[in-house]
Amino acid sequence: MADRGRRRRSAAAALCLLLVPLAGCGGRTATDPARAEVQQVLDRRAAALLRHDETAYGATGDRGTYANLRAVPLASWTYRVTGLRHTGATVTAAALLSYRIRGHDRAPVSTERTLALGRTADGRWYVASDRPAKKAGQQLWDQGAVSAATGTHSLVLGVGQSARALDAYARLADRAVPAVSAAWGTDWTRQVVVLVPRTLAGMAGLLGSPASSYRGIAAVTTGEAGGPARAPADRIVINPEAYALLGDAGKQVVLTHETTHVATRAHTTPATALWLSEGYADWIGYLGTGRTPAQAAPELSRAVRAGRVPADLPADGDFGFTGDPARLAQAYEGGWLACRMIAERWGEDRLDAFYRAVGAHGRRAGAVEDALRRVLGTSPRDFTERWRDYLRARLA
Repeated sequence: MADRGRRRRSAAAALCLLLVPLAGCGGRTATDPARAEVQQVLDRRAAALLRHDETAYGATGDRGTYANLRAVPLASWTYRVTGLRHTGATVTAAALLSYRIRGHDRAPVSTERTLALGRTADGRWYVASDRPAKKAGQQLWDQGAVSAATGTHSLVLGVGQSARALDAYARLADRAVPAVSAAWGTDWTRQVVVLVPRTLAGMAGLLGSPASSYRGIAAVTTGEAGGPARAPADRIVINPEAYALLGDAGKQVVLTHETTHVATRAHTTPATALWLSEGYADWIGYLGTGRTPAQAAPELSRAVRAGRVPADLPADGDFGFTGDPARLAQAYEGGWLACRMIAERWGEDRLDAFYRAVGAHGRRAGAVEDALRRVLGTSPRDFTERWRDYLRARLA
């Protein structure tokens, strides 16, 4: 290892000698003056956006983003140029955009952007376009003018949605937040941000994935699992096409389910099995609805009545959106019934403690097994058999 280190240093020194005429290796480097100029333009653009100065914003280039963001309550908005590529009289800038939504984001949301800039006749840079970087998802304002509805516990942002529709989402979210707090506790922000694009394709654009991945999925929640207290707020992203097919009760269950993911995010880590995180969210979602197991778990009910009782709890792979819809439905239903069984057999407080204990485990291997033993006083084999008996009793 020592010899390899010396060879690297020798190679670096030789490279330095070769580059001395171009840049020097004592800390001074050749700089592109355009990069500083572009950064200054973006700084002026961000400042104009935050102080709602459309004229000053327009002086920096394209006004489309300004119009699309008019209704979004921004607390901060900054660009940091990370790269610059010249093409004749124009440049393409890679930049990191960081922004916060007032009252919701505890830390900036960051996303990579690609900006095209040109020069005016008198040599000033202006922004011609601002779009997501190649592998980055869209932001809602990339899809059109954003409208907003503010609830007691929620902010709903939509594109191509009526004020009436956004208000309806806000009412559902405002009912979901206290319902989740009553079951989980109040150690979370108790605020949610809901994004409602115009179409399924718009949802997929926000998530940076093909639309086929979310067909039939009413909503998903984005956020960093196990993130720190100052992580940005999660976003609940709606698939308006699938959501519209639900009844009023189903719409509330979905919003409460997704709000549960927001509330439990800090305790949902790579150690948390999907049957637990999704099952727990469904458990809170269905509380107080009066739905029976057979009503809420139709796919699993059909399987159990046909004598096909699952041998094991759902695996993470069973929750893939692109797989068999029936298999996906059974995975969600099986996770929900496992959490429902814990609440009935051991109590709701133990279910809560079990969830937190699994998430607090240092690694995935052994997390569920350890929590089963310490919190519920059982083993994986015993728990699985109890769960299979529970399915027969509730669904057969």
